[in-house]
Amino acid sequence: MTVLRSVLLFVLAAVAEIGGAWLVWQGLRENRGLLWIAAGVLALGAYGGVFVAGSLAWGMVLDGFRPDRWDYIGAGVCLIGVAVIMYAPRG
Repeated sequence: MTVLRSVLLFVLAAVAEIGGAWLVWQGLRENRGLLWIAAGVLALGAYGGVFVAGSLAWGMVLDGFRPDRWDYIGAGVCLIGVAVIMYAPRG
């Protein structure tokens, strides 16, 4: 089950990244409107926040990178943004 879960998470990340970019492209270049652009920005924001925090963790564990307070603050801002997007009450 762990392998299946990780594969599904990678697929979801790919969909968020590629789909988000596609939605923005459709909104801008194909004149589909601001709702398409907004949906793309939300998908890219959710994907990007996790990516930034994961990148810092990777660097710390595998490369011995020592983040400074600005790295932590930036990653925190990204993760807070993801939390707002994913867990905000929807009406």
